Amino acid sequence: MTSSSFPPLAAGETGPTSNTYFSQRLRLHYVDWGNEGAPPLLLVHGGRDHCRNWDWVAQSLKDRYHVIAPDLRGHGDSQWMLGGAYDLMDFVYDIAQLVHQKQLAPLTIVGHSLGGNISLRYAGLYPETVKQLVAIEGLGPSPKLVKERSETPRSDKLRQWIDDMRGLSGRLPKRYASWEEACQRMQGENPHLNPEQARHLTVHGVHQNEDGTYSWKFDNYVRAFSPNAFDPVEAVAMWERITCPTLLIRGTESWASDPVEDGRASHFPNARVENVEKAGHWVHHDQLDYFLKLLDGFLD
Repeated sequence: MTSSSFPPLAAGETGPTSNTYFSQRLRLHYVDWGNEGAPPLLLVHGGRDHCRNWDWVAQSLKDRYHVIAPDLRGHGDSQWMLGGAYDLMDFVYDIAQLVHQKQLAPLTIVGHSLGGNISLRYAGLYPETVKQLVAIEGLGPSPKLVKERSETPRSDKLRQWIDDMRGLSGRLPKRYASWEEACQRMQGENPHLNPEQARHLTVHGVHQNEDGTYSWKFDNYVRAFSPNAFDPVEAVAMWERITCPTLLIRGTESWASDPVEDGRASHFPNARVENVEKAGHWVHHDQLDYFLKLLDGFLD
């Protein structure tokens, strides 16, 4: 099967242009939806995801904003790291470089999961550059989980990370006989997805191997959480520095805890929380219409 066997885009759909920039000598990819004279808006995807997961959101915003969606290092069509230790601050640096090189500030940022964590960290470091911020389940582990992890000695965490990395070094990327088979895996990962969403996310999330099989584009090493990935004290210090209006979104069917109930929302000077019913971790997929309504109300 060749790449021409991919399902076509929806009738009338126009896609973005592909572009690259460099950060720490890595060639990183982003898509640009045009409308350069409009206010810039950055869409930052989550772990093991890719920039085209935002397409439905970008389509709804591209007439009002200059929408840019990057592929994080090790994801999508961006280059993989040599060494494979994906630290949170490396991702933050990449976003800072994209904003700096393309002169996007001041801008609006919407981030999901890992992308939300990155966006919150960037906004805390450079509050003067961010006009509005939306984080979909981007606060990291819950206080309960942080407390449980704090009881594990640092030496044990480092040993576990080494074991994880060693295991991943011998892990071969999963190969699927067809993109349809990969699509079934995508659908199984998130039952909220409709068939059109699953096809679209799969088409942009796989590459074809030389033997004709398909594999996910992300680097296996992104599965291992860096032992320096999340410092709760540092995270709170960053959240307290965010001055722009902030919207924290959570799916009620997700593993993420309510940031109002667990106290994390209180660290933001100017934030409100929305819990979205009948949605899991991918709120912007699971309840797209409601998410867009929330987003429009917040941005306006």
